[in-house]
Amino acid sequence: MANPSDLFAGLVGQAPATALLAAALDQQRLAPAYLFCGADGVGRSLAARRFLEGVIAGPKGAPSVRRRLEEGNHPDLLWLEPTYQHQGQLIPVSEALATGISRKAPPQLRLEQVRSVSQFLGRRPLESPRCLVVIERVEAMAEGAANALLKTLEEPGGGLLILLTAAPERLLSTIRSRCQQIPFRRLSPAEIGDVLLRQAPMPCADPADLGDSEGRSEPAPKADPPELLELAAGSPGALLHCREQWAALPEGLAERLWSLGSQGPGQGSRSRAQNGAGAGKGGSPIEALALARDLCEALDGEQQLWLLNWWQWRLWRQRPEPDVQRRLESLRSHLRSYVQPRLAWEVALLELSGLGGSRPG
Repeated sequence: MANPSDLFAGLVGQAPATALLAAALDQQRLAPAYLFCGADGVGRSLAARRFLEGVIAGPKGAPSVRRRLEEGNHPDLLWLEPTYQHQGQLIPVSEALATGISRKAPPQLRLEQVRSVSQFLGRRPLESPRCLVVIERVEAMAEGAANALLKTLEEPGGGLLILLTAAPERLLSTIRSRCQQIPFRRLSPAEIGDVLLRQAPMPCADPADLGDSEGRSEPAPKADPPELLELAAGSPGALLHCREQWAALPEGLAERLWSLGSQGPGQGSRSRAQNGAGAGKGGSPIEALALARDLCEALDGEQQLWLLNWWQWRLWRQRPEPDVQRRLESLRSHLRSYVQPRLAWEVALLELSGLGGSRPG
C-alpha cells in the first residue's frame, strides 16, 4: 500500500481518513462518489485535492498536477461551492467578500449548479482517467437541487464525485447511501497548535482548506479569548475565522453587548443599586436601542450572526438559561429572514435586558 504520509503530507490529525483514501488509490478500487464528513476547517478540501491528485497521477502524486489542482485550473475538475444571488448572477462564497455583496441570506447550492455536474460528467476527460467533481457544503441545497444531485449519483457514468459536508444528517438518506463516507475528526488542542504554528497570516483564507501544516513558518496569534477556542471546537480553520471576525469588530462593541446581556431580567437594577451608578452598563432603553443601531451600521449580516454565536456561547457558560437561549435562537431566525435586522436586535436587546418589548412577527 502507498504510504499515506507521502501523498497526504501536511494533513494533520486525519490518519484514518487518509489511510482509507490511500488504500483505494493503491488498490485502484475507487467508488463513484465519496462523502467527506467532518467539521469545517479540519482539512477536508485539502484531502480532496490530494486524493484527486492520486486519481490523476497515481498513488505517489505529481507536483505539476498538485499545483494545477491548488490553482483550480485543471480541465477535468469541476469545483462547486454555495453561491449568493446578486443582480441576476451567482457569486461564489469565496468571492462574496471581495465583491462586497450583501451576505444577509445564507448561500445555497442552486439547481443550475447541480445540473452543471451532469453536463460536466457527460464530457470526455482531457488528461485525467475520469471527470472529477467536488461540491463544498453539500448540505446547503434546496430540495430541487438535492433531487437533481440524487439523480446524478444514481447515474454517475465514469466520473468521480466528492461531496464535502459538516452536517451529513441534513442530507437525504438516499444521497448518503450512494456515497462512501470518509470521516474527518476534530483536532486536539495540540494538533490545532501544530497547524496554526505553521500557518502564515492569511486574512482571506478559506477555512475549509486548513489542516495543512506544510511550508508555514510564522507563529499564529496568541492569547485568544477563551470563547474563540470553544467556538472553534477542534477546527483550526474555524479558529482562524473566529480570529478574523473578532479582530474586525469595532472596539468596544462586543463588550457593550456582553454588558447588556450578562445580567438577567431585573438583575441590572439590583446590581446598580448594590454597586453604584457605574454598574450594570447598558441597562437603559436608550443604550439598548443605540447598541442595536451600532451593530447594524458597523456589521454586515454574516458578522452579526457570528457575534450572536459568540454572545450566545458566553451567556450559556455564565448562566445556562433555556429561555435566554431560545430567545437568541429566535433572534438568529429573524436575522436570517426578512425581518429588518435593526428591529430584530432592538426587540431582542430590550427583552434580554429585562426592559420589555414584543417579538417581531
